[in-house]
Amino acid sequence: MGEVRIKRAIERVPGGMMVVPLLVGAVIATLFPATPKVFGSFTGALFTGALPILAVFYVCMGASIDFRATPYIVKKGGTLLVVKVGIAMILGVIFGRLIGEAPVAGGLFAGLSTLAIVAAMNDTNGGLYMALMGQYGRPRDVGAYTIMCLESGPFLTMVTLGVAGLSAFPWQTMVGSILPLLVGMILGNLDREMRDFLGRAVPVMIPFFAFALGTGLDLTKIWQAGLLGLGLGVAVVVVTGIPLFLADRLTGGTGVAGVAASSTAGNAAAVPAIIAAANPAYADAAAPATVLVAATVVVTAILTPLATAWTARHFGERTEEDAASESAPGAPHAAPHLAKQA
Repeated sequence: MGEVRIKRAIERVPGGMMVVPLLVGAVIATLFPATPKVFGSFTGALFTGALPILAVFYVCMGASIDFRATPYIVKKGGTLLVVKVGIAMILGVIFGRLIGEAPVAGGLFAGLSTLAIVAAMNDTNGGLYMALMGQYGRPRDVGAYTIMCLESGPFLTMVTLGVAGLSAFPWQTMVGSILPLLVGMILGNLDREMRDFLGRAVPVMIPFFAFALGTGLDLTKIWQAGLLGLGLGVAVVVVTGIPLFLADRLTGGTGVAGVAASSTAGNAAAVPAIIAAANPAYADAAAPATVLVAATVVVTAILTPLATAWTARHFGERTEEDAASESAPGAPHAAPHLAKQA
């Protein structure tokens, strides 16, 4: 019997390690909703354990972030981080005034919410960014993602929603949302072996929490959410891509790194559920927002490479100095396992 290459097949799908398990969970929940109650025990826990798995995920993610970033990486990654999150905050304020916490109830935009927009805009697909930088950009720009990693998790989304004047979160909840990431960062920077050990678990956790999140989705609404997701994905690339391009140029880059950051990370699909667990005001928005953000992950995984390739052809320039910086001893680089993030 020949080997079945399941992993390769899943990875051919943009954001596959997040999207495929999420859809599998949604199919089971839609067709066989009683499954977790029938089997119970560990099987039932797989259907309801998204938050504990995510807590472990963010500890491992934090361990991969190196405090000892060079000034260039801090400047580049910090600029892209501030611009990306700043755009999400501006949109959060605008849509927070227009529609509040609840999702749109009917019509063409049914299911769209401020939560979905902010979650989709806030978090960059790290694996995609680093792969694109390796192919089209300056090698030293790959390391900028060590700063942009701070986008991961619900903390900045909570801050953004608070800035937008929507339902706020107690300070204990805000601290609790970022504490696992901080603990991981401390462990990883105190002990390189701990960084390597915990960092290897990052890609492993993704399909498990994705499956658990998928079990809370109703596939009967997936068509409309998918169309909205297409529009939201295009919006992420355009609305964040242009300011990121300009910011990259202003900080001495070619603009390629900025465009390469105009995507949505696969783990961003987990944020709406975490937000809803922290504040019931977002409970109605969480399920449709999860579907929308998951669709946005796929759309941006396709559009961002195309936009980056176009930008590289027209504005990018790989210099001998860049090539030398890549091969220089001690040159900064991102942890290899992060390239697997969806």
